[in-house]
Amino acid sequence: MHARSVAEGIWWVGAVDWDRRLFDSLIPLPDGTSYNAYVVRGAEKTVLIDAVDPSMERFLFSRLADAGVERLDYVVSNHSEQDHSGLLPRVLERFPGARVLATGKARGFLADLLDIPGERVVEVREGEKLPLGGLTLEFLHCPWVHWPETMLTWVPERRVLFPCDLFGAHLATGELFVRDPGEVLPAAKRYYAEILMPFRSVFEKNLARVAALDPAVIAPSHGPLYRDPKIILDAYRDWVGGPPRNLCVVAYVSMHDSTRGMAEHLVDACLRRGVRAESVELSGADVGRLAMLLVDAATLAVGTPTVNGAAHPLAAYAAILANLLKPKARHLAVFGSYGWGGRAVEQLQSLVPSLKVEVLPPVLCRGLPRQADREALDRLAGEIARRHTGLP
Repeated sequence: MHARSVAEGIWWVGAVDWDRRLFDSLIPLPDGTSYNAYVVRGAEKTVLIDAVDPSMERFLFSRLADAGVERLDYVVSNHSEQDHSGLLPRVLERFPGARVLATGKARGFLADLLDIPGERVVEVREGEKLPLGGLTLEFLHCPWVHWPETMLTWVPERRVLFPCDLFGAHLATGELFVRDPGEVLPAAKRYYAEILMPFRSVFEKNLARVAALDPAVIAPSHGPLYRDPKIILDAYRDWVGGPPRNLCVVAYVSMHDSTRGMAEHLVDACLRRGVRAESVELSGADVGRLAMLLVDAATLAVGTPTVNGAAHPLAAYAAILANLLKPKARHLAVFGSYGWGGRAVEQLQSLVPSLKVEVLPPVLCRGLPRQADREALDRLAGEIARRHTGLP
């Protein structure tokens, strides 16, 4: 378990989790993940940044030993969540002289989540600098990226930024640094969509702040590191602040193929009108793929059969998920099939109060879709195409 050099005086001592396939009992991890941790050693003090998931204890301590770390003065907790700070209790036990550096808000989280005694935690202020002897740590508070206590840590002498979850990717790889952006950016986009998109309104100022630092290396808490930060900074500028794309995401579930037929017709009708359309069948869906599509989509169309007068639970789940993720979609459409009646449309619309969307006229059919229903779907596709005019 070897430590790996990031820059002079800085080593990666984290762990790659090749086998994990679910995060937070919610987020699929098709490519595993990593829990990055870093040692920064000056002439006078040695610091560990992040303390990995508890399941990775053997990797962290083995790499610390390989890096020759016999004493830790501080452990930086950029973020209190357990995949970043879960091993803190064991680290503090192993290094009894170490103290935790964190924001004021983090003190309570660390106590509640990990039972870290308050006397082991030192609050660091915005912009505060800690000299280590030839190297310096500077602490930049970034609340709501993606928890209220999050901060970034900057080493100006090496121009290395440790941005915590910002710019991360759930990706298990043997490469320490990004070699192929085409491999890493889809994982980074998935990560942004699932974890960070709900907080995009606070990101723009932080992206400008990071760019102003002019980092040589961006070293996130998950995934490979960037020696060319422009790759991920440009991607985030687009995901966060760019306009939605000419994309309609058709997310649907069907019990007896009526709604499936409507979804297929709507996708085809959109494509014929120059609208890119992507279909997501919800009963077997990778919710990460749905989240990724919502990063770019201008329209979300939810298709549902009616179950006891209500929307199918999976269609309701898709609406709830979209509401949680807060994408920049501008339009919402609902379509589906019913038997004797119900309020599926009203229910689904009520589940997305956080979305600033125009609700398009719904298309509902009784039983099997017939010619009139297909024509209504054509009109819906026409309305979507008209509203997508001018989008990239």
